[in-house]
Amino acid sequence: MAHLASDRRDQAVRAAVEQGLLNGSEPVTALLDIAGIRASAAALTAAFAEITDAPVLHAFAVKAGPLVPVLRLLDSEGIGAEVASPGELALARAAGIRPENIVLDSPAKTLPELREALGLGIAVNADNLQELDRIDDLVGREPSRSPLGLRVNAQIGAGAIGALSTATKTSKFGVALRDEGARERVVRAYLDRPWLTRLHTHSGSQGLTLELMAKGVRAVYELAEEINAAAGRQQIDTIDIGGGLSVNFTSDEETPTFAMYARTLREEVPGLFDGRYGLVTEFGRSLLAKHGTVLTRVEYTKTTGARPIAVTHAGVQIATRTIYDPVSWPLRIAVYDAKGVPRTGDAVVQDIAGPACFAGDLLAEARALPLLEPGDVVAALDTGAYYFSSHYAYNSLARPGIHGFRADGDGIGFVTVRAAQSLEEIVTEAGGGSADALL
Repeated sequence: MAHLASDRRDQAVRAAVEQGLLNGSEPVTALLDIAGIRASAAALTAAFAEITDAPVLHAFAVKAGPLVPVLRLLDSEGIGAEVASPGELALARAAGIRPENIVLDSPAKTLPELREALGLGIAVNADNLQELDRIDDLVGREPSRSPLGLRVNAQIGAGAIGALSTATKTSKFGVALRDEGARERVVRAYLDRPWLTRLHTHSGSQGLTLELMAKGVRAVYELAEEINAAAGRQQIDTIDIGGGLSVNFTSDEETPTFAMYARTLREEVPGLFDGRYGLVTEFGRSLLAKHGTVLTRVEYTKTTGARPIAVTHAGVQIATRTIYDPVSWPLRIAVYDAKGVPRTGDAVVQDIAGPACFAGDLLAEARALPLLEPGDVVAALDTGAYYFSSHYAYNSLARPGIHGFRADGDGIGFVTVRAAQSLEEIVTEAGGGSADALL
């Protein structure tokens, strides 16, 4: 599987060079492997179908890939959308995703956001008890068909990346279950609201072990059982277990797999899969990361302090997390010659630099690779999630074009997912239409 994906990638890089997707005007371009995305969606669906006969909604975390064609592709594979802002909801709707396949999460929902979601019948997970009070008022004024739930923080601890761990003692997300009196307040909130039928948890993203993720799910399952017992009926019928499956950024192997996680859940929380509870998942990075590649030309090479440096056009504007936290977010780099053919030769320790005007703008530092030359192509691998969505406009660098690719009888074919940002668009975003506003 990994070998096939890497072969497709090599073919796509060469085709992108031959077809001029990488050129002087667009020295950075991004590629998405359509077959790979479909395969990941199928693997997710199959993994949970193996462990439960109850309904399961897999809702893609839109923040990981806020691109309408990507959402439409996932929708065609039976994957809905988890949204956390009005913008993400607008993207999901533009992709044609039905309201019943959309879930709204956010710690800071406004009244207009809640009103829109409830009007559309979109599932809503309240983040806190104050938000539940707002929903009380809204559903009291106009009943809604939206499934409604509450997010809880199981406070199970942090994974390897603290900033992405959302179930710590002081996490900003959800109602903290272990705080004094909190559990009782949550149970009472449900008993007072018969229409509150879901529970939601999400323990973090990247850097969490399967066992830690399962621990968080077990905590919310036990709470659901407690609430249902107190209610004397199955008030909670669906548990949203979030996402957070880590991605392997060290090789082409896709591990851990969705199947591994599903089996771990079945072993650790067997009661969740006896058919009484529907499920919602919210995976993002694990569906897309391995299927994206950012390409950039080497513009110049130099040697400083006896270390070779290849200066490229891909840096902090694309790989923001990697540039500022390279230990947590290292990138694999593959190198190709000017024709898009994998470069061979003795490995030489060198830096791969981006174009931004600060010294830390390095895609890779002291990396052993075949020595690069001007005109060569550098590929940043595993960049299908977040790297295309978290553009950083430092130095007013343009957002790159994104192209989906598929193999057919005639080789590699490309489709435009998002056109490269033009200089005119950069000027407009920077207030170009209001040049005299401050005079």
